[in-house]
Amino acid sequence: MPDAKRSASIVSGTLDLLILKTLSIEPAHGYAIAQHIKRLSRDALTVEEGSLYPALQRMQVKGWIAAEWKKSPTGRQARYYKLTALGRRQLDAEQQAFESSIAAITRVLRSAES
Repeated sequence: MPDAKRSASIVSGTLDLLILKTLSIEPAHGYAIAQHIKRLSRDALTVEEGSLYPALQRMQVKGWIAAEWKKSPTGRQARYYKLTALGRRQLDAEQQAFESSIAAITRVLRSAES
């Protein structure tokens, strides 16, 4: 029987969506983004550094997020990321596409039960 509490990797294509959604709340540094996703998923989703920072870099190049160095609550310098107007539009588009995909998958799963 699968362990429902085990940590899962992020489904391909959803990492950008999760990061953009997290940054829609407030600017954050990389570690805080990963912790936010982990906390809200009740430890079901873990974002590894090897995936997070390349994604942040890619999104910054695309203009979806901007970054600046600031002092973190611990007093250390950290790179804080924030959503841009283009990033908000991208978040809306990705969220709609994700919800459409989930609806389609649900239809297939329900039809398989019949």
